[in-house]
Amino acid sequence: MNRSPFFADLLNTIADRGRMMLNLVRGDEPVSADSLARLCTRLLSSQGEASGVAYAREILDRWRTLDADGRLAFLHVLRDRFGTDHVRLAAAVDAYRDAPDDRSALALHDAAEPARQELLRRLNLAPGGIETLVCMREDLLARLTTSPDLAIVDADFTHLLSSWFNRGFLVLRRIDWSTPANILEKIIRYEAVHAIHTWDDLRRRIEPADRLCYAFFHPQLGDEPLIFVEVALTRAMPTTIAELLADERPLVQPRQATTAVFYSISNCQEGLRGISFGNFLIKQVVEDLRRDLPGLTDFVTLSPVPGFARWLAEQTGPSATEALDLVADEGWHADAAARDRVGQVLLPLAAQYFLEARTASGKVIDSVARFHLGNGARLERIDLFGDLSPRALRQAHGLMVNYRYKLDDIEKNHELFAARNDVAAAPAVRRLLPKAAARPAAPRLPAQPQGNEDKRDI
Repeated sequence: MNRSPFFADLLNTIADRGRMMLNLVRGDEPVSADSLARLCTRLLSSQGEASGVAYAREILDRWRTLDADGRLAFLHVLRDRFGTDHVRLAAAVDAYRDAPDDRSALALHDAAEPARQELLRRLNLAPGGIETLVCMREDLLARLTTSPDLAIVDADFTHLLSSWFNRGFLVLRRIDWSTPANILEKIIRYEAVHAIHTWDDLRRRIEPADRLCYAFFHPQLGDEPLIFVEVALTRAMPTTIAELLADERPLVQPRQATTAVFYSISNCQEGLRGISFGNFLIKQVVEDLRRDLPGLTDFVTLSPVPGFARWLAEQTGPSATEALDLVADEGWHADAAARDRVGQVLLPLAAQYFLEARTASGKVIDSVARFHLGNGARLERIDLFGDLSPRALRQAHGLMVNYRYKLDDIEKNHELFAARNDVAAAPAVRRLLPKAAARPAAPRLPAQPQGNEDKRDI
């Protein structure tokens, strides 16, 4: 998975020679957003390959030395100085109106593209360019809350990164105990759903024959995983995460397994947030598992519900009030009687959350549900007390769910969800809904982050 040493050396040689040719020596000149802007202008006007690579490397090298204020200033430079040429665009619009043909349409398309996009393309020519641009977007994303005006810059990053990281460039690799240690260390660090605490913990997840892990890599990012999924091979759909992660459990021979359980998926690169990998990853892994283990007939998830507790806290009515009172006691889950009553109250509310709660724009409120339903899965079962870890108790009062990927129904479920936000759900889940007269209308709430933006898709 390492980058080609020959190719990397070639790019560095081109950059070094171009730098000498252009006399790109910093001297005592302070590195600033303005000095980078001047180099960016030269990069856009350069014609030769050597000079282009040299300018690109110099810009990215200098960007890495900027402090937080300097990087923010550079983002504003990208927004203000390298946007769309509106005079040129207006002329192209007039030309298209006068002669609406393919040639004028192409000219209109070219005129509408901001200079930022071509600048980013040329910066990507530098050795390690794509890695630095991902870091640059990570810095940009961290500033959007306080600087929403930079969203137009992020739109250009998203457009280009979506092309550079499309499925055709990604490489799927099995992660096992023989995988190099530097990659295994990253799997431990990037796990975002169920923390991996020790090397022994990791070993239990990837070494046994009934535990699998797969990751996508990009050739230009070397041994940096983009996203990975952990899979358990079982003989039934699980109801708790504890049964999958137990230190001691009976081993299931892969050829005897009937069910593949996707129980954790983690995005690894914050700078690629919003670039969708999870749907491709699950579909590719399903395809590989069906080929290698034809006895597998069921593909399901065991998924967290990260927004349920927040939603429940905003509800009114006697059922919600009772539920909140019951779970207010930190030790409720250790008391059998309390657990029984919590289950009776929570299940109907959970069904309402999944089947009826919507954002202000009418979307399903749960981010993980949007991910799986959008991929064509069906909400199969709500699992009370599926995860009693402190984080799951805070986020979902212990709730987990199973989504089922029934291959014959995936396309139909996807189309209904995409067109009408219809939730494909098992009849047993729908029967949990309380009678309409006994509950308030589900409120319209702000959208939760998309699953791949929140790093917790499964």
